[in-house]
Amino acid sequence: MSQSHKEQTPYISMVSLNLLNSLGADQDSACKHGLCFRDGQRKVDYILAYTYKKSSGSRTPSRKSLHSNSLHMSRNSKDGHHLPGGTGDVEFAETEPKMDYHEDDKRFRREEYEGNLMETGLELEKDDETKMHGVGFVKIHAPWNVLCREAEFMKLKMPTKKVYHLNQNQGLMQKLGSVLQKITEPIQPKVASHRPHTVKHLSYPFSREKQHMFDMSDKESFFDSKTRSSIVYEILKRTTCTKAKYSMGITSLLANGVYSAAYPLHDGDYENDAEPNDRKLLCDEWASYGVFYKYQPVDLVRKYFGEKIALYFAWLGVYTQMLIPASIVGIIVFLYGCATVDEDIPSMEMCDQRNNLTMCPLCDKTCNYWKISSACATARASHLFDNPATVFFSVFMALWAATFMEHWKRRQMRLNYRWDLTGFEEEEGTVKDHPRAEYEAKVLQKSLKKERRCKEKHQPVPEDNTNKWRQRVKTAMAGVKLTEKEKLTWRDRVPAYVTNMVSIVFMIGLTFAIVFGVIVYRVSTAAALAMSSNPSARANVRVTVTATAVIINLVVILILDEVYGCIARWLTQIEVPKTDKTFEERLIFKAFLLKFVNAYTPIFYVAFFKGRFVGRPGDYVYIFGSFRMEECAPGGCLMELCIQLSIIMLGKQLIQNNLFEIGIPKLKKLIRYLKSRRQTYMDHEEHMKRKQRYELDYDLEPFAGLTPEYMEMIIQFGFVTLFVASFPLAPLFALLNNIIEIRLDAKKFVTELRRPVAVRAKDIGIWYNILRGIGKLSVIINAFVISFTSDFIPRLVYLYMYSPDGTMHGFLNNTLAYFNVSDFKPGTAPNIDQDIGYPVEICRYKDYREAPWSENKYDITKEFWAVLAARLAFVIVFQNLVMFMSDFVDWIIPDIPKDISEQIHREKVLMVEVFLKEEQGKLQMLETWKEHHDKKKVENCNNQSPSRSRCNTGSTTSAYSHRVDV
Repeated sequence: MSQSHKEQTPYISMVSLNLLNSLGADQDSACKHGLCFRDGQRKVDYILAYTYKKSSGSRTPSRKSLHSNSLHMSRNSKDGHHLPGGTGDVEFAETEPKMDYHEDDKRFRREEYEGNLMETGLELEKDDETKMHGVGFVKIHAPWNVLCREAEFMKLKMPTKKVYHLNQNQGLMQKLGSVLQKITEPIQPKVASHRPHTVKHLSYPFSREKQHMFDMSDKESFFDSKTRSSIVYEILKRTTCTKAKYSMGITSLLANGVYSAAYPLHDGDYENDAEPNDRKLLCDEWASYGVFYKYQPVDLVRKYFGEKIALYFAWLGVYTQMLIPASIVGIIVFLYGCATVDEDIPSMEMCDQRNNLTMCPLCDKTCNYWKISSACATARASHLFDNPATVFFSVFMALWAATFMEHWKRRQMRLNYRWDLTGFEEEEGTVKDHPRAEYEAKVLQKSLKKERRCKEKHQPVPEDNTNKWRQRVKTAMAGVKLTEKEKLTWRDRVPAYVTNMVSIVFMIGLTFAIVFGVIVYRVSTAAALAMSSNPSARANVRVTVTATAVIINLVVILILDEVYGCIARWLTQIEVPKTDKTFEERLIFKAFLLKFVNAYTPIFYVAFFKGRFVGRPGDYVYIFGSFRMEECAPGGCLMELCIQLSIIMLGKQLIQNNLFEIGIPKLKKLIRYLKSRRQTYMDHEEHMKRKQRYELDYDLEPFAGLTPEYMEMIIQFGFVTLFVASFPLAPLFALLNNIIEIRLDAKKFVTELRRPVAVRAKDIGIWYNILRGIGKLSVIINAFVISFTSDFIPRLVYLYMYSPDGTMHGFLNNTLAYFNVSDFKPGTAPNIDQDIGYPVEICRYKDYREAPWSENKYDITKEFWAVLAARLAFVIVFQNLVMFMSDFVDWIIPDIPKDISEQIHREKVLMVEVFLKEEQGKLQMLETWKEHHDKKKVENCNNQSPSRSRCNTGSTTSAYSHRVDV
């Protein structure tokens, strides 16, 4: 196409416009509605979207009218001009009346960047006049030679022609495997890749010199869409533009608003009438609530989204699967508590009306004496969770956590073998991580400050620092980034580190302050309700205070979770990590620390601090003047801990994990739809056009990473393991939540989010270490919960040391101390009119103290020290025993399955054999050719006049040239 034709102003009459619109359907079908270039052949591997301002007075030409002017970019276009037929003409023409230097600067940067992309071999095609008002798109296609070049550079493992049979089980194991396969057939997804394979292609890092070794029977699908998009993204990160006087890659261009989005395309639509594609298959067999009982097609997920996302869903599937036995055992423990509640002697004694035990007031002046039988319901409910089976369940869950980690390691190893990632750790270091845009900007800022400082001192700038603009531009254009000459040191990050430390300490202190505020609320509300004239309010003081305080805690946790997530991201950004991997790890650490403290601090308070520092009647501990510290219920604090844990856990799962994940994306989608509809309402022609694939994907929510997905599951894992001694039903509720969570996340990835760039990964990264840390911590916390929060140890001590008849009869009376009401401090005794029907001289309270008539009244008894020693001994024995059993499980279960290690070894042997055969074939072919050439040379020398020495020279040269060709 001639340059003069490109520069013509598009003019279309109404007749030609109608004609082109009538042909629009054919054009859309030819380009497969945006999945291909307009020629219908070249696939769109990546999309760059940008926004530009349109003049309000001019009518925009139809996209169809520019079809003749739209031409893919050839590699000869190295002058930096705009793309032919693209937005360069329209944009410039529309912005010419109103000079907008900021928009012109963005346009110039785009033109240079796109020209540099074409120099790398990529093919580009522009589309301005879309249904989306003021948004232009650049379609990118990677031809075959570019794909081969980058695949070799990235060391992508591709299947070779060599096929070998996988080792199959023999005898009894084979029969069991076939039976298990038939049983699980109904819960297997209807996906071809999920079926068991008996053969496997030998994989090897791609090499252009060895193309004949690879299985290229279907050249079109040799590089699938996931691989093509990841290759293009690697080129986008590596390519820079320098019109801003420093190098800018795609991340910097996105951060500076030069491009508004960059994303690969989904394979197509996912509705019922859509053409068959991987996205539709995933929607039907994975992202549907109707298939909640089926296994996940993780191989298809990996094929479509990449290894990193597939590993997350594989881990979530293994975690959910392992929750099934934990839920069953938890239900059995709960049912055991229900079945033995009528046989629990301490709760029966508490409910016995004949035990006329008068308890001391729960607050000063306004609270009256009360009978121990009024706490009957609390005591019976506590037995459901505080019984001998609870100890067994705590040991079981500690071993369960260790088994889960080992099972996941083995599952991960199988996936690595199946996905050809077994040698990935050696290869991942060869491809250098690209610096983040913020890091490059910070380095530039540091370089400019150094240059300004040198100018102020009137000193010549050292040549090594590359601080001159001209030299910097030359360096950037030569492919050497400024970040390789100048780096950020720890001194540059000291202000950020100090800000991080101070902010984290402040936010942890804020969490503690809020928990303390809730404690004050509980104390003051309990005192206010005790003064109420309503008898029902006075009777239900403890229930009312506990329920409202837990709801307040839940609301605060939900709000602070969102706040802390944003603050953690901001704190990580001001640190300016160099690479995305470092940024993600630091963000995960900060977010987990803050959310861990936020979620578990109220539970820690109830488990280990409530009721521990209250004092005794006549000598209570006060906060804020007349408010006493909280006491535990007569049945202990374990029941309240169970209520606190269950409400926070279920509330977070229901509100944060489900309602927020469903409602917020739907709300954002509705807002975007209303906004685009309002923009296109004035142009009926644009409104009636069918949107292309890249336009539909532009409307989707951008992918924000897997950190939020992992975080909510890790916090749930903490609820399941850390305090499971107080709530055996936690695994059951986690299982029910995860069944919904898997399909909810799948639906979000398939239908609500733009397609993320495929990222290779061989494990779940730092999350595995966090899981192991929580598993180790859970052993310690459960030991302390059983020992100090429940009555398990005091009951054992009484049964074997103080029981007169070897039974639990008299345990309740043994745990209650005596107090003479005449020893109340002045002004603290009850002064209310109601009485309990008889004069009170002695009241009881829960503690191990001497009676008022003894020589050392109100002193701690020897029984207290015996119980404390037993508690500490139990913690030590329980912790070491369970840790030893967990380590034994870790040792006895190998990380790599035996069959997988054998297959990996077999692959290495087969690969050596393949290369040996190839080299032998080359040598034989070379020898055959040499013999044939020598024979032909002798015949030519006998028939012709040239000298023998001349013939020998030619033979040697020819042999050398052939050897080079081979």
